[in-house]
Amino acid sequence: MAEQSSRGAAATPEHTAAPLSLPDDRDLVMRVMPLPADANANGDVFGGWIMAQVDLAGAVLPLRIAKGKIVTVAVNEFIFKQPVSIGDLLSFYAEVLRVGRTSITVRVEVYAERNPAAPQVVKVTEATVTYVAIDAKGQPRLLAPR
Repeated sequence: MAEQSSRGAAATPEHTAAPLSLPDDRDLVMRVMPLPADANANGDVFGGWIMAQVDLAGAVLPLRIAKGKIVTVAVNEFIFKQPVSIGDLLSFYAEVLRVGRTSITVRVEVYAERNPAAPQVVKVTEATVTYVAIDAKGQPRLLAPR
């Protein structure tokens, strides 16, 4: 069960003994560093800002597959594992989980590289998002065979 972090967003305890490193088995689709304007009153980055970045990053692979307009239709899962701080370098990794007739479901994992003096990689967020290909009228359209 998620615990409420004293720093804002819900967090789950990390029980990993070995330090994490950035994944090499998924596509790096975006990298960004949050700015002071992205912080809440506690000094952590707003969860909504992170959600928006996940939506942008999650759309990269579906855009390539759909070869046209897509829209977000569902956030199937979204887990805040650790708070994000100003100065963290966030890396967004994506993998396609499912391609349907009109929809594409993607898993996005977000890692923070923090503390440049003693570098540390922390998985901060994971999400599963579904996008649908649309036509010029905003209606779902069939994806081209792959």
